[in-house]
Amino acid sequence: MANVLYTKGKEAFLSASIDLIGQTIKVALVSNAYPQNVVTDQFYTSISAHVIGTPQTLANKSIVGGVFDADDPTWSAVTAGTTLEGVVIYKDTGSAATSNLLAYIDTITGFPLLTNGGDITVQWDNGSYKIFSL
Repeated sequence: MANVLYTKGKEAFLSASIDLIGQTIKVALVSNAYPQNVVTDQFYTSISAHVIGTPQTLANKSIVGGVFDADDPTWSAVTAGTTLEGVVIYKDTGSAATSNLLAYIDTITGFPLLTNGGDITVQWDNGSYKIFSL
């Protein structure tokens, strides 16, 4: 699968319930066992069983020309032995049952990636696309 916005996430953007700058936006590493359904998956509970490590809060977020960007997130000492296929960006409400899934990204340099116990840094695209654009 290629990078994609979740259908329910797009609905949340269009109904103005997502504020990428003012709200807590996190990114989670997901294993290759995650059976993406970007049409029906809506909340963090849909992916939680496939999340590896602790989701990271995106820092220094920006929106310029309809393009969303933030600092590259790093996960420390990710447990060895899992193949990561991508990341999921979501709005963290403090409750997994209401935390909207926004984007699934798997075109990341070095992914799929077999974890080895070391740190993992996801480097967002430095071109015009950045994390994603609307």
